[in-house]
Amino acid sequence: MDELYRENAKIVYYFLFSRCKDEALAEDLMQETFVRAMERIERFDGSCKMSTWLCQIAKHLLYQHWEKHRRETLQEPDEQCADAGNVEREVMQRMELEDVWERMKTLPQQTYRVMMLRIVSDLSYEQIGGMFGKSESWARVTYFRGKQQLLKAIEMEGIKDA
Repeated sequence: MDELYRENAKIVYYFLFSRCKDEALAEDLMQETFVRAMERIERFDGSCKMSTWLCQIAKHLLYQHWEKHRRETLQEPDEQCADAGNVEREVMQRMELEDVWERMKTLPQQTYRVMMLRIVSDLSYEQIGGMFGKSESWARVTYFRGKQQLLKAIEMEGIKDA
């Protein structure tokens, strides 16, 4: 375990930090990554490098953190906004954002994953294409088409509400 940690801790930390830009969060999630890895070490089949496997675990933990934080943010009103106009505006923005996230879940799974990797993880199109074994152009087109589908759905909903 110590050797595994020494060889891969920096890689996992920098992977996480490059995505979340928060030293404390990256450190916490790095520690959790190694705990999870030890719990699931029997699942490592050697089809990729150990560091790649650990980064996948770290990525999933980061997604879980963001999802939990997003839900908490949507459920708890911001106590620092004393001005009623700001609170109302913030609530409306959160509702619109929640609606977009829900609509994204209706996209084809591959399109949804590409969009999440681009928006949440801030991965490049080249990195996303590589994860799917496809080209950078494929990732760009998939992201663009997903965005177009979302815009069309929002536009159609606006017509229905009018």
